[in-house]
Amino acid sequence: MCARRFFEIATVLSVAALGFFVQPTQAQQGKLYVQASPPEAYVFVDGKAVHESNHYLIKLPAGEHQVGIYNYGFQPVRQNVTISAGKTSKLKVALDPVRQTTSKPWGAMTIEGPRSAAVLLNGKTPDYFVGYVDEFNHEWWWKQELIVPPGMHQVTIQEGDKVIWSGAVTVPANQRVVLDAHSGRVVKTVPWPRGDKLGNRPRFQAGTASATVAVAPVTAQLNAGPTPVDCGTPSRLTWSSSGDVHDEISGVGDVTSSGTQSVQPKQTTTYMYTASGPGGTATSSVTVVVNPSIQATLQATPTEVRYHRVDDRVEEQPNYTLNWSASNADSVSITTIGTVGSTGSRSVRAVPQKTDPGTVDETVTYSLTASNSCGASETRTATLHLVGSIDKTEAKVNLNSIYFPTNYPTTEDPQTGLVTSQQRILEGLANDFKKYLETNPQAHLRLNAHADERGPTTFNQVLSERRAERVRSFLTEHGVPESNIEIQASGDQNNLGTDEVKNLETENPKLPSDERQKVLVDDLQTTVLANNRRVDLAIDANGQQSLRYFPHDAADAGVLWNRSEPSTTEAVPQGDH
Repeated sequence: MCARRFFEIATVLSVAALGFFVQPTQAQQGKLYVQASPPEAYVFVDGKAVHESNHYLIKLPAGEHQVGIYNYGFQPVRQNVTISAGKTSKLKVALDPVRQTTSKPWGAMTIEGPRSAAVLLNGKTPDYFVGYVDEFNHEWWWKQELIVPPGMHQVTIQEGDKVIWSGAVTVPANQRVVLDAHSGRVVKTVPWPRGDKLGNRPRFQAGTASATVAVAPVTAQLNAGPTPVDCGTPSRLTWSSSGDVHDEISGVGDVTSSGTQSVQPKQTTTYMYTASGPGGTATSSVTVVVNPSIQATLQATPTEVRYHRVDDRVEEQPNYTLNWSASNADSVSITTIGTVGSTGSRSVRAVPQKTDPGTVDETVTYSLTASNSCGASETRTATLHLVGSIDKTEAKVNLNSIYFPTNYPTTEDPQTGLVTSQQRILEGLANDFKKYLETNPQAHLRLNAHADERGPTTFNQVLSERRAERVRSFLTEHGVPESNIEIQASGDQNNLGTDEVKNLETENPKLPSDERQKVLVDDLQTTVLANNRRVDLAIDANGQQSLRYFPHDAADAGVLWNRSEPSTTEAVPQGDH
């Protein structure tokens, strides 16, 4: 193979003799001069087999070409080369050797056919190149042999873009198979005892008139951890191979010969790693077990609460707590509450479905639904027993807290700030309370005024005093005896907190559904401020407390709710300006 004959070189220099390219005119051609180390390396151009590379001159059409220099046992070099018409480009390459050796068992192949034809093993791209026919065509004193792992191999003999022969060849251990590429048949299989005596071999070895290519078997190893995993929890694949030129993992795609990658399967999945190379194909599989099961709980504590309402006054309405957990779940929701976290608790106020007077005896059922992206779902329920009564008194007094705009009433005009909707409430209260006094003449209506947290404490104290005085003066103007009214000003002390306001607004029948997002979420702080600009009312004789329902349904609700101070025109009742 290395004692090249001059006439052979002259022959391969002819493009017509190779049948590799067909050029329209000589003027559109250029040349590529290749000098490679080792000299036995082989040239592929645009995926077509050309010739061994040592001092080789190739005629090519002008333009860009992909040139690959291959020699088994060395790292290939691939690069784009631009050929100019009428000019010679030079490519000098030194391939880096692969230092690993390979060991028996082996078989051997002798291949007879076109001397410069490329031999591909177990694949049909240049990456599967193991040598050319002139390196494997005799078993004389100077050995020219292809040593392969025992078993079946797919052999392809290619010259230019033409496949001379392709087929499966079975090579037994310590046997030598003689293949005639011209006829496409195995001529004979003979004993090869030398194979059992050889020690570890380098992948490539060449002498003056000898060459040995020892093809390494392909190995593959795939591991995964952790496994099993909960739904949505990642596992990591780790793999490695040797003797390979192409690697892929099912469900992942093409990969490098070694590496790691995180995977997050939605169900128990087996990953198959396939590595292929000239030495054959190796596979390794691993199963990542996915646990889709959801563990869920839902409890109501206590399981029974008592509710008591007299007229519109709730005298007994304790809170109860819902506690829940849902492991291995992506989505968790509870009826009447909505979407919640995977674990938590929520304080809920007891509210019966019944609204008319009579005995309250109801079962409230909550349902938790949990699901995950693996397709699993789980449902849990919890029940609450609600008992008590709704009573009606003969003299009914409707009590609702009175709300003021920011900074009203003012020092300059202490009569401002009691807007139309709040005057209407006080008018009804005055009428109800006067009737109540007919049977309870010693009863007192107690007023407790508040201011929101903004501003100095002293300012807020005086402001709440003006609010209490304004409500008292309005009631007395409408016939309530001043002696039956007591006032208190709390300023910004004892303000309602955010959670208290959210609970109040959640139950507020005057809050339209289309405003819930704004009031409870988007501008909750403004809502908290508005709920603290109020005057609470209570009747000492029966302990009735005013309902703290902010008047969202009133025409002037915006004046009361906005955090900024309105103009004087906005702060007076309609018809008074």
